[in-house]
Formats: sequence, C-alpha cells, structure tokens
Amino acid sequence: MNTRKILVFANQKGGCGKTTTTVNVGAGLAAEGYRVLLIDLDPQGNLSSYIGFEKDDKPTIGDLMHCAVNNQPFSIPECIRTSPEGMDYIPSAINLASADYFLTSAMSREMVLDRILKREDLPEYDYILIDTLPSLGILLINALACADSVIVPVQAQKFALDGLQDFMNVFSQIKANLNERLRLEGIVLTMAENTNMSGAVRDSLRANYKDYFFQTEIRRSVEATMSTYYKKSLIQTKRSRLGDQYRDLVSEILHKNGDAE
Repeated sequence: MNTRKILVFANQKGGCGKTTTTVNVGAGLAAEGYRVLLIDLDPQGNLSSYIGFEKDDKPTIGDLMHCAVNNQPFSIPECIRTSPEGMDYIPSAINLASADYFLTSAMSREMVLDRILKREDLPEYDYILIDTLPSLGILLINALACADSVIVPVQAQKFALDGLQDFMNVFSQIKANLNERLRLEGIVLTMAENTNMSGAVRDSLRANYKDYFFQTEIRRSVEATMSTYYKKSLIQTKRSRLGDQYRDLVSEILHKNGDAE
C-alpha cells in the first residue's frame, strides 16, 4: 500500500473479542508481509499481555501521551517493542488509567494521540492497529480522532446491538466534529454459535449495516482462551480453525483497502 493506515478496534461493550481480533488481524497482516504496529490503548493492558509484554523500564503509551501533553521530550522508537512473533507494539500500563485526569487541561485533548502519530520519528508502517478500552471516554475519542477507519467486533448475544448503537452515535459525532476522513471499515460478528440468538444478531447486523458487515464471522471456541494463555496468536497456531477465520477476515480487510492481490 502507498500510505499508512490507522485502524481502530472498538466497542463500548467488553468481552466481545476486541483484543483477540486486534492481535490476530495484526498477525495476519504481518504474515502477508505488511509492516504493522500495534498500540494498546487500554489501561488493563490485555493486548500487551497477549503478545508477551513483560514490564520493563521503557516508556509505554501512557508515558508518551503524558509527555505530549506536558511538552516534554520523548522518542517514539524507544517505546516500541517487538513481540516473540515479530510484531512491533507499544504497550499499555496502569498509568493510562489516569488519562481523564492528565488530559483534562490539555490543549486539544482529543488530538493528543494524533499529534504523536504524526511525529517524524515514528518508523514507517503500513498499518497501525489500535486496541481500545470498553468505554466511550477520552481515550476512545483520541483513537477515533486519529484513525482512518474503525472495525467493531460485536458478540453474538442479547443486548449487543444496543451497545453498537451507542458506539455508532459517538462515531458519528467524531466524524462530524473532529475527523471527517473517519469511516466505518466494518462490523465483525464474534463468538458466533449455532443458536437462535446468534442467528438473530447476524440477521439484524446484515439488515442494518449491509454495506459494512464482514462476511467472515469468528466462532466461539476455547481456542481463543488458549491463545491468550499461551501468548500466541491464532494466526501462528497450527491447524487453528479460528486462525483460518482470522485469515479470511484479513483478506476481506485487504480487499476493502485495495491491497488484495
């Protein structure tokens, strides 16, 4: 691809497979030869843990944002780690939980992450993938304000569509007021089962988001839990059915962005 693409994974509801989807889409893109950077924008640090981050003395994304707000010097390359699978990432830490506090008085507080990702010392990547926390607060706004597009994982369960509508309201406000280039990349059904509930959620998503509904769906499987336990992506797990599903999702993403061969 000719230009870098910033792709955010978001949903205000927790437990929808958002982090698992972020990691495995990143692993799938990397397997296709793309240069990928993952950013963990969740104070819980689930993505960081998933890909094998062990606490060190180097700065995290929270440190970067704090320095940016206070006009303190920082180096993005010093913050980037490389996972055992070869993916670059910037981890999160608990200090990110105070973002609402230290961003309150910041100039253009919604654009802090955008300013960081526009710095000249950011290495070249084809895709930057941002995993967000299950909230509609300032960190999510920062992610959407710097993004090119967003993927929304939706769990195939009751009330999932209510949370999706809340998120889409925030999405529309960000697009109208902060980031006019922001677009909905797509909605992916996760934890799907052969049940009436899964079928009803699937049918509703297709009816209401026809042009944005990924054909690939991610099935419910213990494979996902084991993947996080062993800190190994499903993409890199041999004979993984979920890994195959994420490869199919990556193919759809590449097709949407004109990068499919």
